[in-house]
Amino acid sequence: MSSGPASRLRTACAVGLVSCGGVGYVPWAPGTAGTLVGTAVALLTETEPMWQWGILAVTVLLGLACIPPAQRTFGSDDPREVVLDECCGALLTFVGLPLTPVVLLAGFVAFRVLDVWKPPPIRQLGKLPGAWGVLADDLAAGCLAHLLAWFISARV
Repeated sequence: MSSGPASRLRTACAVGLVSCGGVGYVPWAPGTAGTLVGTAVALLTETEPMWQWGILAVTVLLGLACIPPAQRTFGSDDPREVVLDECCGALLTFVGLPLTPVVLLAGFVAFRVLDVWKPPPIRQLGKLPGAWGVLADDLAAGCLAHLLAWFISARV
């Protein structure tokens, strides 16, 4: 593999994307910071669920392409600087829901608890190889958090 300037630039761009523009470098709870990015995207696109789905799809595809170079750069299967997975999970948590303060709080807390705790089968998904393992557990946590947030949105 080439280690010339173009290769280093591609790697730097990949790392920049998966760290959500450097959000993954915050010294306190980078996963929570990445979740805030996904929540902000959901809020900015709340009235357009198709945009939310489209952004989620593109972000997952970017993650699949950009996480492997970040894994090599950081020498880890799931580097703490990679927060694009939390961003995707948070966006999935809120896609298509009315983002009232109660739904936002419930979805945010549910996603973070599920992402940190990783109950089965979420934990097993994190063992998938490469970028799939980094993304799949957060997407599964996002699905479960979405169900909880949806249930709450139907009750308030």
